[in-house]
Amino acid sequence: MNAEFFNAIEDIEKEKGIPRAYMYEKINQAMLAAFRRDNPEAGDNVVVELDEEKKKVEMYVLMDVVDEVENPARELSVEAAHVYNKRVRAGGQVKVPVETKKFGRIAAQAAKQVIIQGIREAERGLIYEKFTSKEHEILTGVVSRIDPRSGAVSIKISSNSEFTEALMPANEQIKGETLHEGDRIRVYVVEVRNSTRGPQVLISRTHPGLVKRLFELEVPEIFDGTVEIKSIAREAGSRTKIAVQSTQPEVDPIGSCVGPKGGRVAAIVEELGGEKIDIVKFSEDARIYVAQALAPAEVLSVTELEDGKSCRVIVPDSQLSLAIGKEGQNARLAAKLTGYKIDIKSESEAG
Repeated sequence: MNAEFFNAIEDIEKEKGIPRAYMYEKINQAMLAAFRRDNPEAGDNVVVELDEEKKKVEMYVLMDVVDEVENPARELSVEAAHVYNKRVRAGGQVKVPVETKKFGRIAAQAAKQVIIQGIREAERGLIYEKFTSKEHEILTGVVSRIDPRSGAVSIKISSNSEFTEALMPANEQIKGETLHEGDRIRVYVVEVRNSTRGPQVLISRTHPGLVKRLFELEVPEIFDGTVEIKSIAREAGSRTKIAVQSTQPEVDPIGSCVGPKGGRVAAIVEELGGEKIDIVKFSEDARIYVAQALAPAEVLSVTELEDGKSCRVIVPDSQLSLAIGKEGQNARLAAKLTGYKIDIKSESEAG
């Protein structure tokens, strides 16, 4: 425990950002705990001194000097005490250094343990910090492992220079999408949690936020705020409805999202493995909004009911199955998109 020790601590502070004072305190505690474990009778009489200026570490037991020794673990006779201090008298105290061999072993073990733990904590802190700033964003990751039993996928993701493994369970994967080790995929960061095992990055391919971020990447008008995404309803792997609104009258929000020759929306559909995307125009008028949300079906009329949360929709007989959709999907997504309960009837039923 010499200059090299202090230099190493200094280097770790510079590289990992762990304060020296923190490491000194932890090393002190670990050394005391290790010594007391082997010498329980020493109690609180053990002292560790780390002198940064002299670059020295010392450990000693503080002993009471007495005429007659009753507790050898804590007391020394006057004669024995004179080995450490010639002038000490009964009633005084002397510092008895811990023997070099034992001290060296304890100090080295304690320092190693604390430094490893300190580095681990600092690295976890850096990873947590980096990935917390990426919550609700898209990151590109590489599939590193697929659990054959649960179907969960381990994905190596990075944020600037920091890397971590994130687990994407089967229920966060797009239905019907087959992934292989080495595949590069985009994932949505739902949340970053700080657990006892380190930061946990929760990622998803089914979250509506993934669609939102993909549109922001593909559509400049959404990125710059000219077109706003008002609502998204998604059944991942099958269909998504997205409601958009323009902040400038001359800008067509649907046309902006579709892009020249449908290129923008096509790129998103491809990223989502062929998931269908209906882009509808948002309206403050619930009747117009609900009618548009039921696209591609034609709607004859929409009546808002008294509760303010439901509406009745009349469609031509030929459009009923289209309005409801396969297994009720179109009506379900329209209701989710608009926030209204939708009761759909054909023209002849409403008769």
